[in-house]
Amino acid sequence: MTKEESFFANFGIQGEFLPKLSTNEIPQIVNDFWIATRNAIEAGFDGVEIHGAHGYLIDHFMKDQVNNRIEQYGGSLENRCRFALEIVEAVVNEIGADRVGIRLSPFANYMDSRDSNPSALGLYMDESLNKYGISYFECPESLVPMRKAFRGTFIVAGGYDREDGNKPVDEGRVDLVAYGRLFIANPDLPKRFELDTPLNKYNRETFYTSDPVIGYTDYPFLENVV
Repeated sequence: MTKEESFFANFGIQGEFLPKLSTNEIPQIVNDFWIATRNAIEAGFDGVEIHGAHGYLIDHFMKDQVNNRIEQYGGSLENRCRFALEIVEAVVNEIGADRVGIRLSPFANYMDSRDSNPSALGLYMDESLNKYGISYFECPESLVPMRKAFRGTFIVAGGYDREDGNKPVDEGRVDLVAYGRLFIANPDLPKRFELDTPLNKYNRETFYTSDPVIGYTDYPFLENVV
């Protein structure tokens, strides 16, 4: 399988539904990420993406407007990022840095998870992640300082179409643009982009439903492509 065809499992824990973790419980959560990593690789994925954005548990630890801890996981920027980096280290040690990516959203405020200095947070994580040499950093914002600071592949995602996706790459603000919603609705999205053909419209109401299972595998492919 080529790099272009590789599949990364994405996993995280939603923080807004969890009670405050005791300091002694945190290593077990780190271990849970390690176990999830092993399971993903055994299931056939090529790598894993750690979800530390959008109000998930890792995001809650990093943001100073929601993290009110007073021990080694709270207060300073270094302390607030400690949990995220412990997870990165555990995952990298298991499968190697080249098979690991992370998604972060320093400037977002999902689930009231916000930070008073998102630029400093993003740059600190950039510099810290460089020490582990992970494959990529994915972020909703195409920010030049963060892209320059990170030595791996910098990916931006979130609401891009064909034209919008080309622009930040051409301008050197990002290395790659990731597509989620459009790919769900268009299983042949690369071909549609190549031919600049109309896209299927996605239905967000079906994105998180389990019964009935619709909206993931039933969108039509482009027909009669020459």
